[in-house]
Amino acid sequence: MYTRLITGLLSIAFAGLIISLPGCKDSTSSGDLPETVSYNFHIRPLMSDRCFACHGPDKNKVKAGLRLDIPELALGELKENKGKFAIVPGKPEESELVKRISSTDPTYQMPSPESHLPLLTENEIALVKKWIRQGAKFEKLWSFTSPKKAVLPKVKGEDWPKTDLDLFVVKKMEEKGLKPNEEADKERLLKRVSLDLTGLPPSLDLMDRFMADKSDEAYEKVVDELMNSPAYGERMAVHWLDVGRYSDSYGYQDDNIRTQWPWRDWVIHAFNDNLPYDKFLTWQLAGDMLPDADKEKILATGFLRNHKYTEEGGVIEEEYRIEYLLDKTKTYSKGIIGLTVECAQCHDHKYDPISQKDYYKMLAFFNNTPEVGYEGDISVSKPAKAPRLEITTADLDGVLSFIRQLEKDTMMVSVMDELDTLRKTYVLNRGQYDSPTDEVKPQPLSEVMVFDTTAYPRNRLGLAKWTVDKNNPLTARVFVNQVWQMIFGQGIVKTAGDFGMQGDLPSHPELLDWLAVDFMENDWDIKYLVKQIVTSATYRQSSSVSKEKLAIDPDNIYLSHGPRFRLPAEFVKDLILASSGLLVNKIGGPSVKAYQPDGLWEAATSGRGVLATYQQDHGEDLYRRGMYTFIKLTLPPPSLMIFDGSNRDQCEVKRPQTNTPLQALVMMNDPTMLEASRVLAEKLVKEQTGTEDKITKAFRLIVCRVPKESEKDLLNSYFSEQLGIYQSQAIDPSEVLNVGEFPHLEVEKSEAAALANVIQLIYNMEESITKT
Repeated sequence: MYTRLITGLLSIAFAGLIISLPGCKDSTSSGDLPETVSYNFHIRPLMSDRCFACHGPDKNKVKAGLRLDIPELALGELKENKGKFAIVPGKPEESELVKRISSTDPTYQMPSPESHLPLLTENEIALVKKWIRQGAKFEKLWSFTSPKKAVLPKVKGEDWPKTDLDLFVVKKMEEKGLKPNEEADKERLLKRVSLDLTGLPPSLDLMDRFMADKSDEAYEKVVDELMNSPAYGERMAVHWLDVGRYSDSYGYQDDNIRTQWPWRDWVIHAFNDNLPYDKFLTWQLAGDMLPDADKEKILATGFLRNHKYTEEGGVIEEEYRIEYLLDKTKTYSKGIIGLTVECAQCHDHKYDPISQKDYYKMLAFFNNTPEVGYEGDISVSKPAKAPRLEITTADLDGVLSFIRQLEKDTMMVSVMDELDTLRKTYVLNRGQYDSPTDEVKPQPLSEVMVFDTTAYPRNRLGLAKWTVDKNNPLTARVFVNQVWQMIFGQGIVKTAGDFGMQGDLPSHPELLDWLAVDFMENDWDIKYLVKQIVTSATYRQSSSVSKEKLAIDPDNIYLSHGPRFRLPAEFVKDLILASSGLLVNKIGGPSVKAYQPDGLWEAATSGRGVLATYQQDHGEDLYRRGMYTFIKLTLPPPSLMIFDGSNRDQCEVKRPQTNTPLQALVMMNDPTMLEASRVLAEKLVKEQTGTEDKITKAFRLIVCRVPKESEKDLLNSYFSEQLGIYQSQAIDPSEVLNVGEFPHLEVEKSEAAALANVIQLIYNMEESITKT
């Protein structure tokens, strides 16, 4: 029996790590042709797959002088076939492109056999013909056109939608032959929304109140309660810490300590205070330049200073100063406007309309800070690099009251500042810091939106205003997509950091645009956006999935069932701490060093500075939320990294989700999990209840529902077996109970050890660390 249960434990643990594969791009290989064929959504993806290898943006690989990615060239006379045209608008029968893709002659057909690319299907050929017949209209990249709020679609299932966004979702389902799931049961729905809004499981009190509330408003009341919890800001902040590459050390070889955590406290405060997203961005990009700049707005600019810094002697100062500018530029472009621009550091972007000169014009906005590449040969790390903001204990009673405590009476945080005189910016030949060429002036990407110098100054404040201008086609779309991704596990645009030519097309373009416009119309209200999503019928669906739905939509791109995926790394720890009663509910403050295997830091350090050796914290610091775990860039927290936590060495807008044996082993052996099992067991043994009641309570705390009878039978049987082993002294119960630093309760050890093993089994259920 014991062997069978342990085998079951391993199976459950590994099963819990199974994750759906990511979605794929929309296909046009089957089904009816769209009424209006779009270049952006139907033709360009097809050409990108089959044509652009030889007739696309790579100038070195263009064949026959034909480029199909530029309208003027695609519609022009063929260089090697005078009098012929690849595309003749309105006349597919005269278009050489149609003749070639329709041909069966291997010496004439396209794609050619030597390209090893698949031929177009009959449906794809018909699609190209229809596009040409309709005028062969080329379109500006979809994400560079301003979003429009489409008319709400008419749908067959009129009773299902609860919010306007549901109309777009169910319309797409109907097109794909899908139907929505029934609503999830109340227990699972409560766990889902609690994890999504706070990163924590619901308390027993909340479970009981919600289950007892039979009113139509019961769910919305719970949503409001969770969003008003201080834990909401912590949950929302975790994603932004990834975007803002927050860490507690500088990186590079010495990787010494820094004190940027007050910026993290500000991010939590901003989400809890529901700071509108336009202000949230403006303060982080240029809070120091606002007319009413105060210490809070200046602190927000720490966002731009979270990158790595070198403290190694002998470095070339200008080389690293440029490295810091490159990082700021990448973080802004990927995290805020959703474009991959870094390749334009060395040459014109191959796919997107971003030249190398465009890149350095954007970098120029960040080039006027007094920040330097190296602050000098110092034996002890400065916890903040200049320019710095001084925070005093007096500030904690004023504008910075959201900061919980200071490590000293006065602290310094790295922030932004501007030079009195403009520093010149040059295009760097091949991206080399010491190879300046043409001088450029600050200007964001004109292909995205014109930068009106009469409305925007040529500085970071001007960049911020341009970014949050409601005519900017990217900013609202990108953030709405990131929030959608946080909740559903995958964005409407799967490539959340790439809205360019090589990024994925949105699965629901009308929905994305509707949400973006609606978000801006409602004053960039983040809580409004989040509530709109989690109160939708789309969100409330059961996560169960039929074989028929899996066959049609294996990745749930069309959202015909609820989200189901493993919790982010920090929230796995949070669930364990919260369910066991160990969690210390303190908001903000310095990062903490929890349990960690010996020797890891020492093996990945130069041996210099405050962080040369790992000095574990004790007491309540061991039981803080996962987001407060100390992040050393050269060796991020191993238990978080095993669960795909961000290593924070650069901007990250989407974490990978993997499943490895190490993840199951962490769940069975991590000291925090073992200690939580022991502590919860001791608390339950102290209670004057029967064994079945104790196990049921543990199950509810961890899995957030009442166990089924079959589950009760299995767990009770396992408890009895384990109790017999410990009572017979076949195994000393102290081997289970002597773990962790939390004080022990005076309880019968055999019962506590047996119950701790049962709790470990529950923690290792697939459902426990999965949002279902």
